[in-house]
Amino acid sequence: MFANRRLERKVDALHVKLDLIMTHLGIEAPAQVAPVRAVPSVPRGDGMAEIDALLLQGKKIHAIKRYRELTGCGLKEAKDAVERRYPY
Repeated sequence: MFANRRLERKVDALHVKLDLIMTHLGIEAPAQVAPVRAVPSVPRGDGMAEIDALLLQGKKIHAIKRYRELTGCGLKEAKDAVERRYPY
């Protein structure tokens, strides 16, 4: 927790320094652009077989967790994907 906070402070300090340098050189900052969100990949082969096996055992929560591990997607996206795969 403290390591993350320390890194955040360092990044903030770097942003301030960069802003000062850009101002000194007369460079305008580009307009803010929304970050592009990566589309998580859908697991293929063994990954989906593992998820299907968990679902058949009635371990829906484990299947959602495993889907998230394989794809890196968020909880909502994983839940929706697993429920589409096995709706009941």
